[in-house]
Amino acid sequence: MAIISRPDVAPIPENITVHLGAPDAAAENITVPFPEYIKNVASGTLNPTWPDAALLANIYAQISLALNRIQTESYRDKGYLFDLTNHEPYEQNFVPGRDIYENISRIVDENFDSYIVRSGSKAAAFTPYCDGVETTCEGLSQWGSVELAKQGKKPYEILTFYYGEDIDLVRDIPIDANFESYPRYPLRVGSSGREVGIIQHEINRIAENYPVIPRIQNPDGNFTREMEASIKAFQRIFRLPEDGVVGKSTWYKIKYVYDSVKGLGELFSGRVGSGDFKRPADASWKEGDSGIWVMLIQYYMRSLSCYYHILPLVEISGTFGPETSEAAKALVSIYGLPWNGLIDADVLARFYQDYLVKLKNIPEDCLPEEPVYPGYLLYRGMGDNNVRLIQGYLRGIAEKDPDIPMVSVTGVFDAVTEAAVSAFDSKYLGEGQGDVLIGPITWSAIISVYHQLQ
Repeated sequence: MAIISRPDVAPIPENITVHLGAPDAAAENITVPFPEYIKNVASGTLNPTWPDAALLANIYAQISLALNRIQTESYRDKGYLFDLTNHEPYEQNFVPGRDIYENISRIVDENFDSYIVRSGSKAAAFTPYCDGVETTCEGLSQWGSVELAKQGKKPYEILTFYYGEDIDLVRDIPIDANFESYPRYPLRVGSSGREVGIIQHEINRIAENYPVIPRIQNPDGNFTREMEASIKAFQRIFRLPEDGVVGKSTWYKIKYVYDSVKGLGELFSGRVGSGDFKRPADASWKEGDSGIWVMLIQYYMRSLSCYYHILPLVEISGTFGPETSEAAKALVSIYGLPWNGLIDADVLARFYQDYLVKLKNIPEDCLPEEPVYPGYLLYRGMGDNNVRLIQGYLRGIAEKDPDIPMVSVTGVFDAVTEAAVSAFDSKYLGEGQGDVLIGPITWSAIISVYHQLQ
């Protein structure tokens, strides 16, 4: 066995969808971040007083078992709308709202981007386990792993004892997400550069939902004592080691929290812009409404019609007409929800989650733009891979068209990027100087114009 990094193995999913029951039972599907799923499962089966080596060996087995089911598409290949169930003995037991042990949470945050593979394979290994006392199996014995840890065995030695010598423990696997994977080095006071700048913008956005986190007044890419204080406050809120350093666990926690408050989260905060973009927490849409949120709804439904062939095609017009109602009613019925003529925030979030899950299974010729729109609005102050991607296209357009301001590809949606998007909208889409947002139409148009100008 070896502990290695391999770029060719399958990535870690950002989120997974769990069916809360037996595969064919009428039960709720819930989508959660992958680390939160592992923390939940581990906290339900492991004793937090066990030695860390035993806990980590068991967590590696639980990560690998879940990923094996996901990567082999055990359920999605059969037409199910979820990745896993929580129904034992088919699956690991996931219980929404379960109390999570602090040390288990810490271990998962530091190691969820690792899993076990058989030598020569690219997929996560099938790693069954059992308690070893009340039940036995051809796999890891949980109580047996405790005894091995007490004998001084390391986690990978425990794993080879149960799964054989022909396994590798692959570390630092990229996350298949809209955010960037950990850069493999910690950010601390004195650090500088693009990664620091993006974290500064993300912390400032998170601070709007968590005002006890001090805002960083000059997010210029330099890690100062002021930023350290903000990071410590973030770590304190989310029960991370309060050292003021952005290591792997803090990096990913910032990314997941930021993801949870941006995009669709703006539906509740009403932070950016005015008019149509501001929405109260009880926002809903119905026939007769119009605007960018209606356009986003129509984009989800049109994309999902490539997967659910019973859905009628919807024009992405930004106007909620009878055709949009018909498609929304059909999609809501697929989820087993009642239709009352309204798309509220919960239904919109359901569309978004389903869109993210289905993206990989939508035929390539059904979504013409490449790369595919990420599914959320981009605006000033955001920082992620998709901002960087669209900046690259804008820069290519600016090199050919002097009417578009030249942008720097930083990954942060700054004032210059905002000016470039505004100029693009005015020239190529004929839109006025309202809220500068990149939705599905602007995203697709930027990519299309870029290719036309090359």
